[in-house]
Amino acid sequence: MTEFGGTLEGRVAVVTGTAQGIGRAIAGAVRDAGATVHEVDKADADLTVRAEVDEFFARVGDVDILVNDAGGVCGQTHVPIDELTDEAWDAVVDANLRTAMNCTRAAARSMKRRGYGRIVTISSGAGRSVSLTGIQAYASAKAAQIGLTRQLAHELGPFGITVNCIAPGFVLSNPTTQAQWESYGEEGQRALLERIPVRALGTPDDIARGVLFFVSPAAGWVSGQTLSIDGGHSLF
Repeated sequence: MTEFGGTLEGRVAVVTGTAQGIGRAIAGAVRDAGATVHEVDKADADLTVRAEVDEFFARVGDVDILVNDAGGVCGQTHVPIDELTDEAWDAVVDANLRTAMNCTRAAARSMKRRGYGRIVTISSGAGRSVSLTGIQAYASAKAAQIGLTRQLAHELGPFGITVNCIAPGFVLSNPTTQAQWESYGEEGQRALLERIPVRALGTPDDIARGVLFFVSPAAGWVSGQTLSIDGGHSLF
């Protein structure tokens, strides 16, 4: 695939959260562009545990591309803040923020040594606005991923490493988002679509195309950015 400024032939990529949806689409797109892709999900390693992350990256070896997609709401729904437990908060923050930090820390070692790297983290529109489901930890962790992106772009840029972020809008990508969509009912679904200028939901492939740009040779001078891929929803 050359439409984004060159293939990824010879590059080695790690994509997290690939069991379904967006992560699976990203892994497929990066592989189709020529890279060797190592997929990792819960069944492969607990990315919230540093030792397991370090062991996984030791097996992979040198990495050119890292896509942090692991995360989600951990099966949670909205709970009033005064009733929220520490365990519920920690589960979501760890699944989204700690996994990104652990994997980036591990991948950065070989990237710095070789003077090249592309890191992309999948945040959410919730990180730029609010969580539609009202999950406080999710909105907070996704906002923190954006802050981590900026900070690491500043830190790692001198080593030839770019760090960027994508904030997807509402994408039907897994059973959780499907259940959320169905819970709105016909009227709620229509109202959501009316808040999206292009009047359509996104697909996992929409997000994968954004990742392909960030990891391509064409984006070598792009770093520290958060790209909303949401049909224009973030305009309002």
